Amino acid sequence: MFKKILIANDGSAGAKLALKVAIDLAKKYGAELHSISVEEGVPHYAATIGEVEEYKKEANGFFKNINNEAIEMAKKEGVELRTKVVAGHEVETIINYAKDGEFDLLVIGFMGHSKIFGRVWGSTSQNLTKLAPCTVVVVK
Repeated sequence: MFKKILIANDGSAGAKLALKVAIDLAKKYGAELHSISVEEGVPHYAATIGEVEEYKKEANGFFKNINNEAIEMAKKEGVELRTKVVAGHEVETIINYAKDGEFDLLVIGFMGHSKIFGRVWGSTSQNLTKLAPCTVVVVK
């Protein structure tokens, strides 16, 4: 049924639950499994170049850690996970990546780092569900 699965991974608890589901589905269907993490950019009011460089260094380390952890989780289940970190707006970047990569399933966590709407339905997961070019599984 699914041949190419994309998991959106921001390192949150919701993304970790979504990753478990994505690994399980990839294993069940013998599908390719890919992960995308979106770096939303540098601070809007950085005072110095050094501050921008420090932010980039922290972001790179953060994504390296979450991707290494995700790769290990998949490996333990006998699934290869290909990871990608892309700079940009979270929703737009994930939607474009899903379209360009011709994914047939997008797996996302119900709530990530942005908790603007509290426990209702986060704007990121809601927008991804509306705009995705493929089937979406939202994991709670």
